[in-house]
Amino acid sequence: MRKTGFGIRFATRPGATLSRVGLLAGVLTGALVMARPAAAAGGVTQDGVTVTPVMTQALPDYPGKEAVMITVEYAPGAADPIHRHDAHGFIYVLEGSIVMGVKGGKEVTLGPGQAFHEGPADIHTVGRNASTTKPAKFVVVLLKEKGAPILTPVK
Repeated sequence: MRKTGFGIRFATRPGATLSRVGLLAGVLTGALVMARPAAAAGGVTQDGVTVTPVMTQALPDYPGKEAVMITVEYAPGAADPIHRHDAHGFIYVLEGSIVMGVKGGKEVTLGPGQAFHEGPADIHTVGRNASTTKPAKFVVVLLKEKGAPILTPVK
């Protein structure tokens, strides 16, 4: 866990570094979370996990790339299936406590105000609510190829 000068804590794998783009995305995520944008209606719920799109924005300075922001809500005890994003994913916890982990990395438990990064080559092996009695909610910002899926299941 590393704390930046902005008071944002990043869970990183040993030896990982934050690139300029990564830090910018983290700061933008924090700023957007502080602004509390209204999530678009029409979230999709499956197995206790609700994903709600917030916004998608083309990134002209990065040809062929876009940023996608979603909120994810875990019901008590809910978990994601194993998947990948083929994107840089920046997670910022709003409420509750979640457990995150990628293949080859340590699982980390995150609470409100803490953040996590997934790289484009990472396989997200653990994503779950740390509580069986309380819900959890977090914001995800993905920097990805324009038009690419947000999530790809891994078997």
